[in-house]
Amino acid sequence: MLGPRYYFGVYHWRRRFRSLALAAVAIAAAAVVGSRTRSRSRRAAASLVASVAAVRGFRTLRQLVGPTPWSLERAKYDALASRLPLDRADRVLDVGCGTGRSLVGIAPHVPSGTAVVGLDVFDDRVILGNGPRLARRNADRAGIGVEPVAGDAATLPLRDGSVDVATACRVLHDLPASSAEDALSELRRVCRADATVGVLELPLVPDDAAGDPDPEAYWVDRVLEAGFEIETLERLELAGRTEPYIVIVARPNTGR
Repeated sequence: MLGPRYYFGVYHWRRRFRSLALAAVAIAAAAVVGSRTRSRSRRAAASLVASVAAVRGFRTLRQLVGPTPWSLERAKYDALASRLPLDRADRVLDVGCGTGRSLVGIAPHVPSGTAVVGLDVFDDRVILGNGPRLARRNADRAGIGVEPVAGDAATLPLRDGSVDVATACRVLHDLPASSAEDALSELRRVCRADATVGVLELPLVPDDAAGDPDPEAYWVDRVLEAGFEIETLERLELAGRTEPYIVIVARPNTGR
């Protein structure tokens, strides 16, 4: 029996469509040059240009659907959600929900009736179709009702102490370093004293992070500096991945 059908959009679509267009132009130009010249060397050069462009275009085409718009690597979300007290939460916040992959991922662990907020800037320049409607539709198909909120993770439009569980899945490394720090501080602000925060990160740091820090140590330090104490730190190894995810579960440090 088939499960619900999801659509999560196409990642980095503008850059990849541009690369495909450039490859097509290069192939067409090489074909024209090759057909209009009698020089063997020019024909060989044109053929080489066309071949290189075709290879690059094929690679871009493969990247265009990677991850595929309907795929969900559920294991990483299950690993994070199983470490969070979602069964006792009245209000859950997912920061950087995008088109709803993380919402669908944690959905099996969220009891019916729990208030869930999905926050994102909903910028469709990065993900084709990124918007509140798609996030809500995917979450609904996964069995949870979501209130999509357009906002910046570094300035959360939520009240102090209004969240029981918060998640940030594969989003912090995409922010500038200062914004990632602000986002964690904002999570601390909106979390209740007994709340839990779950961070799921790739082994990456912001592009403008100082030096060449170890990703695990970097995110541990940022979480601690934001006013949390860490309960769980884990490297999540998944089949088919060469590098592990970083899982951090933390609670507000009420002694600060």
